[in-house]
This record gives sequence, structure tokens and C-alpha cells, in this order.
Amino acid sequence: MPKVFFATDLHGSEMCWRKFINAAKFYDAEVLICGGDMTGKAIVPIVAENGGFTVMLGGEQQAVAPDGVTEIENVIRRKGYYPLQMSVERLHELDQDPTKRAHAFQQVMLDGVERWMNMASEKLRGSGIRCFVCPGNDDEMEVDDVIRRADYVELGEGRVIEIDGYSMISTGWSNHTPWNTHREETEEKLGERIEAMASQVKDPSRAIFNLHCPPYKSGLDDAPAIDADLKLLHGGRALRPVGSTAVRDAIERHQPLISLHGHIHESKGAVKIGKTLSINPGSSYEEGVLMGAIVQLDAKKGIKSYQLISG
Repeated sequence: MPKVFFATDLHGSEMCWRKFINAAKFYDAEVLICGGDMTGKAIVPIVAENGGFTVMLGGEQQAVAPDGVTEIENVIRRKGYYPLQMSVERLHELDQDPTKRAHAFQQVMLDGVERWMNMASEKLRGSGIRCFVCPGNDDEMEVDDVIRRADYVELGEGRVIEIDGYSMISTGWSNHTPWNTHREETEEKLGERIEAMASQVKDPSRAIFNLHCPPYKSGLDDAPAIDADLKLLHGGRALRPVGSTAVRDAIERHQPLISLHGHIHESKGAVKIGKTLSINPGSSYEEGVLMGAIVQLDAKKGIKSYQLISG
């Protein structure tokens, strides 16, 4: 029976992606699942001037010699951003034109996803390990096509996939958030999206629901409360449930063996919803720490064991 390694919300951290594709060998897992929000959120310009380069990183401007560019690019990628070399003129152009800035970001972001797919091919080729990625609400729609072209990574979104006698359904869509991200919809629409896949699963007791958004009021969806201006209430100490009622309804109705979630980085945990074990491994991508869940499936017990890890 397969051992599954699940992680989510890598947000462009190349260190976390490297750890993810190495996790199968490290933990003796046959299946890798990345649950969503894999892309970064910003470009970090590396600006050519006066025979060298400058870069703004961590709130401080740094001078970079030509032979140090590769190293600073690696640092930027480890932090979940995208390095991009440019002239001072190009920097000013992007500052002044939101459309050009969005286009530049999309291109470097998609190049980054393709880079990750190539890294996965090099690591997983000939291993027999299956690797699934389901982009999340923060990931642009064009990401899907890059994953579809990959040789050793399979796109999970909207599909029912058979894995050694188990059926997995996946979606990275979420209920509405204050940030108006790329894959959000009403609870009604999200419920219809999930049901279109779940209705095809013949045996829910051998089903994996890979749903990026956690179920509402599950303890896996507690996020810092914010006001109308998106400012933290009570210094971030006040929490409120922000998960999906549609996700919870689907879990309660179908009772899959296990449901895998992310989206809310602070809500690491595992809970039972009826017969279903629901897991959110959390995320600490900013520090390059990969948080994940190891699940050992079993023909008789269903879930033989599970463990939340970080490293």
C-alpha cells in the first residue's frame, strides 16, 4: 500500500520545492502531492548600473559584483521571490506601467514553474514515484499548462485519479478571500466543483480529497482576524475560522478516507470529521522550512499511520 507525502503552500520557495521532490526518497514514499499555492508573489529586480548590480532585499539595498549574481539569485529564489536582471531604464518602465509589470511577473513566474518541473524530471526520472501538483487560489491559470507539459509531474486540478486502488480528487479553488485571488468563487460554485468529482468516486472509504481550502470551523482554518482595511486585529492574536462550508459539506456527505488541505498557513493540525481524517500540515515557506504530512495507507485499516513533519 502506498505511502503518501503531502505538502502545500510553497509560494515560490525553491528550497521548499527541492525538499519536496527529495521527500519521497527521504521518507520512502511512493506518492508526492503538492496541494497548491506553489508560485511566488513578487519579482526582485537585480539592477545593472556602474559596472555592477544593486538589489533591494530584506529592506536593504545591496551592491552585487558580476560574479555574485548567481548567488544572490539563489538567495532570492530560496525566499520565494523571482530574480530578474534589468537596466535602470527597465526598472523605471515597470514602476510606471502596471500592465507591463504584470506581464513581466507572469513571464518570470511561468519560467520559474517550468524550472521546477525540470528539476522534478531530473530527480524523479526512473524512480517510479508519482508526483501530483494542484495549483491553488494564489496561482494564475496559466500555471496549469506548464504542469501539463511536464514529464514527471501530473496535474491534479479537476480530475479523479486512481492511485494504487485509491481515488483522489483535487481542486485548488477556494471560497472568497479579501485579496481577490485567481481561483475564488462562491460556496455554491465551489460545492458544485467538488461534487462533480466526488460523485464519480465509487468507494469513498478509499478516497483522498485533495482540497486546498480547509473545511469551515474545523480548527484547520483559523486565521488572524483582520479589519476592513486588512489590518490585523489585536496584534494578530485574534483568530477566526475562514474555511469553506462547501468543503466541509462535501467531507461530511461523502466521508472520504482522508482529506488534505492548506491555504491557512497558521493552522497546522489533524482532526476527524466523522470518519474522515482531515490534515493541514501548515506552511513556513518564508524560512525555507518544508512542513508536510506522511500518510501510510493500508488495505485493511485504511490509514495505518500518519505524521506531521517539518524540516
